[in-house]
Amino acid sequence: MSTEYVYKSTKKIEEILNAITHGVGTLLAVIGLVAMLYYGYDKGILHLTSIIVYGVSMILLYLASTLYHSFSFCSQKVQSVFKCIDHSAIYLLIAGNYTPFALIALYGTLGWAVFGVVWGLALAGIVFQIFFYNRFRVIGTICYLVMGWLAVTIVNPLLDTLSVEAIWWLVAGGVLYSIGAIFYLVRKIPYNHVIWHVFVILGSAAHFITIYCYVLPLSID
Repeated sequence: MSTEYVYKSTKKIEEILNAITHGVGTLLAVIGLVAMLYYGYDKGILHLTSIIVYGVSMILLYLASTLYHSFSFCSQKVQSVFKCIDHSAIYLLIAGNYTPFALIALYGTLGWAVFGVVWGLALAGIVFQIFFYNRFRVIGTICYLVMGWLAVTIVNPLLDTLSVEAIWWLVAGGVLYSIGAIFYLVRKIPYNHVIWHVFVILGSAAHFITIYCYVLPLSID
């Protein structure tokens, strides 16, 4: 059995697992959006907007990833298109995650400022992906992490409306994403991308708990 055959077989299995893991993530994201809408549809326009933006960004991320890995054995051109969409969707998810915290937990001037900054960074990141999707892999990953961990700059204002327990869930999500990013970057680890996908789902789950259990129950005066 040749080394090339083993590599191709392993690669095929890994891509199938990649598609399955984030296919499951897509389903969970849809369920999460429905649950949030059922819980918060009558809490006001900012709650509803936050729920839709966050929920849709989560669905788009997992759906884009599922499609990218499902079409991984198509032509290089098709792969490149789906890869660009997949990586761009990460910026949407990060900004989508910030949205409920900005519009509900922070509210007011600071909340809208955070909302504007993170969505501005997300749009800049998407433009970066469109033009440099096949280059600067490490830089792109660092951008995701930096954008995500910018949340530490608003921890003190968040503590005015959220409990310490909520912040711990928020931090736990960031840590899970960050651990996953290590596996994503170290390609020598067998099935590193599958492991990355699992950590992304776990990170999303931690942030969903934060938003559903601690942010959405907040009332805006």
